[in-house]
Amino acid sequence: MKAGLKLLLSRALLGAVRTPRYSPGRVCSLAACSLQNKKATLHPLWQGPIRIPGGTRQSPIDIRVRDSVFDPELLPLSIRYDPSTCLQIWNNGYSFLVEFDDSTDKSVIQGGPLTNQFKLKQFHFHWGAIDEWGSEHTVDSKVFPAELHLVHWNSCKYTSFEDAIMEANGLAVIAVFLKIGKHHQGLQQLIDALPLVKHKDTLADFKSFDPTCLLPYCPDYWTYAGSLTTPPLSESVTWIIKKRPIQVSPDQLAEFRNLLFTSVGEEEKNMVDNFRPLQPLMNRTVHANFKPALEVSIFN
Repeated sequence: MKAGLKLLLSRALLGAVRTPRYSPGRVCSLAACSLQNKKATLHPLWQGPIRIPGGTRQSPIDIRVRDSVFDPELLPLSIRYDPSTCLQIWNNGYSFLVEFDDSTDKSVIQGGPLTNQFKLKQFHFHWGAIDEWGSEHTVDSKVFPAELHLVHWNSCKYTSFEDAIMEANGLAVIAVFLKIGKHHQGLQQLIDALPLVKHKDTLADFKSFDPTCLLPYCPDYWTYAGSLTTPPLSESVTWIIKKRPIQVSPDQLAEFRNLLFTSVGEEEKNMVDNFRPLQPLMNRTVHANFKPALEVSIFN
């Protein structure tokens, strides 16, 4: 892959550029994609047909708890993040990214469904215009107001994040649901930095942040083979979806909505509803490292 294309894919990961075209492929008709909420307004990125490669393992999906399969061989997920690797925060016009130095092995995950070590590259969120929707994945059709994605790449098989994006077993994404509740002290450091990147294409230093504080204490998770949820929609992702959500206050989540899709000088458009519609499960199986039939509701 040429260096220019690698950079394009890296910056396109959250839909900051026009959707690339693939051939052969199939068109994802939004008429066939499930809306998470009929009242939600689709982001312009998803209002037209998008050609995707293959299309047999697209994300996000609705997780049916009792249809998920307990896998006793799933290992505990090992997560080690070093706050010194946190570099900057960037508004790319679709979400905001917190980016990390991935030149060392200081911030990595391994275990769980993964056979290799994966380095943390960035994390971002998806959220709705109001608290009734916003997450990309759903659980038994329940929608959460926001969803966190921590994006990692396979440093054992590939030499860079840009190489891993388009390749098999290239990426691993930890997803965490957010629900409205008490104030989240760890998130507040990030909330305080958001005004620095209010407009599209703005970037600011953001140091010494440990994303471990955004993870629930519960070790339970679902996992399945999927794709990126933004162009290039490559089917290179092992999804690890934490069962328990974290709580954030209404005021904290409202600060996400003060960000803008637009650049300085353009008509202001608030950054909301930046999630992809649900995709069909097809012939995939969602595995769990816990026994779903024995679990109480995750929404309590």
